[in-house]
Amino acid sequence: MKPKSSKPAALRAAAKPPRAIAGPAELVTHTLEKALDPLTSVLKRAALQRADRQSRQFSSGQTPSPAADKEAAPISPLAVPFPQMAPIAGVELAAGRAGLYKQVRDDVLLMRFAEGTTCAGVFTRHAVGSAPVDWCKRHLEAGGGEVRGLVVNAGCANSFTGRPGADAARRVAAAAAKRLDCRQRDVMLASTGVIGVLLDDAKITARLPEIEARLSADSWAAAARAIMTTDTFPKGAVATAEIDGVPVRIAGICKGSGMIAPDMATMLAFIATDAAISPAALQTLLQLYVRTSFNAVTVDGDRSTNDTCLLFATGQSGAPRISRAGDKRLADFREKLEQVMLSLAWQLVRDGEGATKFVKVEVTGAETPASARKIARTIAESLLVKTAIAGEDANWGRIVMAAGRADEPINRERLSIRFGPLIAAQDGAISPTYDERKMSAYMRKPELEIGVDVGVGRASAAMWTCDLTKRYVEINGDYRS
Repeated sequence: MKPKSSKPAALRAAAKPPRAIAGPAELVTHTLEKALDPLTSVLKRAALQRADRQSRQFSSGQTPSPAADKEAAPISPLAVPFPQMAPIAGVELAAGRAGLYKQVRDDVLLMRFAEGTTCAGVFTRHAVGSAPVDWCKRHLEAGGGEVRGLVVNAGCANSFTGRPGADAARRVAAAAAKRLDCRQRDVMLASTGVIGVLLDDAKITARLPEIEARLSADSWAAAARAIMTTDTFPKGAVATAEIDGVPVRIAGICKGSGMIAPDMATMLAFIATDAAISPAALQTLLQLYVRTSFNAVTVDGDRSTNDTCLLFATGQSGAPRISRAGDKRLADFREKLEQVMLSLAWQLVRDGEGATKFVKVEVTGAETPASARKIARTIAESLLVKTAIAGEDANWGRIVMAAGRADEPINRERLSIRFGPLIAAQDGAISPTYDERKMSAYMRKPELEIGVDVGVGRASAAMWTCDLTKRYVEINGDYRS
């Protein structure tokens, strides 16, 4: 759905929020949620349909290969192939091995951006956080939203490591800045891996020269593999939009398989475009669409100390520079950006640790969008619901339980539950058309939809989740050993 020619009211409200990097994250997020609810309701349905089409167009392709250290691990049965990703003007990437893993595999990503590249970031609200998250939040603000580089490592989260961890992060940024001929604050950082382990920064800095020598505009797949941890396949998405008649490209990669939950579903995501967009407008767009993508997926209900989503705009496309998120010339770009972010977020769920089912939980008839989101999340994170899905059991009683314990308004006499097109319960009781045989057949599908109408209002929300299998326990029981 294309926005009206005048700036939408919700975007007017969102255009001047406190920047997430400049103030208390909790206050910013709650303020934005209140302001953005009307716009999200309008744009959500069309964007979901577009992202679903993009995700399904890959389903007939060949399943991608796992990273080198995952060769013995089964690839998720829900995996989608890595897409063909053309270069983004002003972006170069290279991956290399610093030896942060025992296995032979790439574990460092270096990205170089053209001068004048703007950047926006949304980060975990976890109370502990991490050294690279602290670095990005501080220096995005100090640098005015312009950056020249990004260094990402897998194998060590560098979280809960105190001042030594902060010093290690600074040394990585300093070494990268020297290679890229820019200031330290112009280099963003991200880490993923075991929490509580100090980053051996010397391993990274020693490898930066050879990694820099391999910088290329066509290395998206290698970049996606380098940042994987327990992921079983690399994740990417791409789209082309138009700004004032000029084609612009959007490309993104992400990693995540477990410790995935809203408030930055261990997730890292890096998205780049050759559009020219001011830092303030970029920040508004990123916050708007993180809410309906990465903050609408959950695997296990645990959020990470290191969650980071960065959006870069190089300005190399030739399209006019845009300074307002509500500019009507950004209509197509907004749609395609959300499409890319949704595709990446859904791939996180498809690669949920041990997952065999991809599940959409949709709540309708709620009092407010926030209430609908809370009910949907409670259902999506219920261990009893997730294990029933793993067992292919349409146990709608567990959904009733989960919906009720969300502590949000529900009309028991009007409560309805469906599995796909099949009605399990309606008006507070089992449906007269309930058919156990049909329900069982539906539950054997790899992609499921659970619908719950709570009967008190008109608000709705969706969350995406997966089942909980024995494999999840195996992966996390053996994570460090």
